[in-house]
Parts: sequence; structure tokens; C-alpha cells
Amino acid sequence: MQEVFPQNEEEFSGFSGIPNVKYYFIFLLVLYIVSVMGNMTVMAIIILDHNLRAPKYIAVFSLAFVDLFSSSAMVPKVLDIFLFNHHYISYNNCMTFLFFCFTCFSMQSFNLAALAYDKLMAIFYPLHYQVKVTSRSMLSLIASFWLLVITLVLIAVGFLTRLSFCKSVVIQSYFCDHGPIYRLGCNDVTPSRIIAGVVSNFILWFPLVFILASYCGIGYALSKVATFWERVRAFKTCTGHLSLVAIYYLPIIFVYPFLWLIIPPMLDPFIYVLQTQEIKQSLKKLLKIRGQSKIATNN
Repeated sequence: MQEVFPQNEEEFSGFSGIPNVKYYFIFLLVLYIVSVMGNMTVMAIIILDHNLRAPKYIAVFSLAFVDLFSSSAMVPKVLDIFLFNHHYISYNNCMTFLFFCFTCFSMQSFNLAALAYDKLMAIFYPLHYQVKVTSRSMLSLIASFWLLVITLVLIAVGFLTRLSFCKSVVIQSYFCDHGPIYRLGCNDVTPSRIIAGVVSNFILWFPLVFILASYCGIGYALSKVATFWERVRAFKTCTGHLSLVAIYYLPIIFVYPFLWLIIPPMLDPFIYVLQTQEIKQSLKKLLKIRGQSKIATNN
């Protein structure tokens, strides 16, 4: 169907009515800088330290990459709105923005599911873990998730391109969100509404159900461990991942989803650096080597 637009740009209305909205850019800018530096640090540590070649760090690297990319896709446009009051975006840019943002945000949940799978296998099969979970199998799993997510998001965006926008082009949201866009359509939006429901529920809740089921299995496995302290030590290895799951899903359930788009990419690297001994040791070693090289250079 021929697309009809009253103007070549769409407008965001999510920030209208907020007092002194332009000053919020300081808060977002700090979050963005911290997110970029934190995720780049995690990625660099995994690349530089050959000891971090376990399958789980493939999933950690993928999560850090997704967090970095999602922040870079989302925050600069919001900063542009705050700083320069640019509430408009072209239709093509909006569709591109939507595709990349939703691909990254969807991959966050599937990366968390991959890490839950790694935890489950490590606790269920401690003696055969290295045989059952290899770097190749984890790469295949992550690649399959990427292919699945890209396909689903392309389908959702493809159905949006069938719509005609003959009335308002004001998006009732903070960004190019799928729901507020298809509701602006003048023709039948039923296919887009169905696709939105199916895709969003599958992308968000299927990984969560798998994660919860995995931890039920982990709890059952730990109940068979002989002593209380052995159970505690085994469960402590899961606290970092549980924290990541919490900061990803709690904003979706209890708070406005805008926080879901910004907060997890900033906090994820700090949680893994603080909760994972191997990464902490690697970071200390890299900082020590850098400090020694500076001293040698000065001498």
C-alpha cells in the first residue's frame, strides 16, 4: 500500500510537559559515559586475558557488546532532544532506530538466558561441564539467538512499513517505540498489533521463564549437596547473574520501561566485575602491568 505522510518527519511527545527537561541531559550523559567505559572495559578484559576463554565469557562478551550498542543507539538521540529540543526524526531513521534498539534490547534477555543455561549445566554436571558446554556450543547458541531476534524484529518492523500515516505523526513515547507507531496507522493495524504481542511476549517472557526454570533446577541440585556451606558457596556463584536478571526485568514490571533502556547497560559491567573473581583478578593484573610499564617508561 502506498504510504502517505502529512510530513516527512515524526515527533516525540514523551518529554513534553517535563519542567527543565534540557537539564536531564547531564544525568543521561553521565549514564552513557559510564555505560560505554564499563562495557568496553569488560570486552577488553575478555579479549586480552587468555585465561577468560571459558564458554560463559562468550555470553558475557555478547552481553557487554549488546549493552554498549544499545546505549549508543538510544542515548545520543535522547541527548539531542534534551540539548537542542530536536523532537523530530525522519521516518526511515525511525525505522532504523527501532530495528537496532529492539534487536539489542531483545538480545539482552537471550544473553541472560544463555548465562542461566551455563549456570545450570555447571551445577548439574560439575564433572562433565567442560564436555557438555564448549566454546563452540556457546558460540552456536549465541549466534542462534542473534538470528532469531533479528528475524523477529525484522518481521515486526516489516509490518510497520505496510501502514499509512495520514493523520498525526506525533509518537506518544520517548523514542521510536513499536506500539505507539502502529497505533498511528490509518489502515488496518491488526497484523501489527498481533505481531507486537507475539514478538514482545516471546522475546521478553520466554527467556525469563527459562531462567526461572533453570534456577528451580539449580535449587533442586543444591538441595542434594551435603552441607549448608557447600550450598551457600555454590549459590554465591549465581548472585551476579541474578542481579543482572533483576535490573533487566524489574524496570519492565514495576517502573516505566524507559529505565529498562538505560539502566541495565550501565550496571551490567559493574556487576560482573564485582561479582566475578576471574574478571576482578584479570582487571587487577592488567592495571598492575600498565602501572609497571608506566614506571619503567618514566625511569
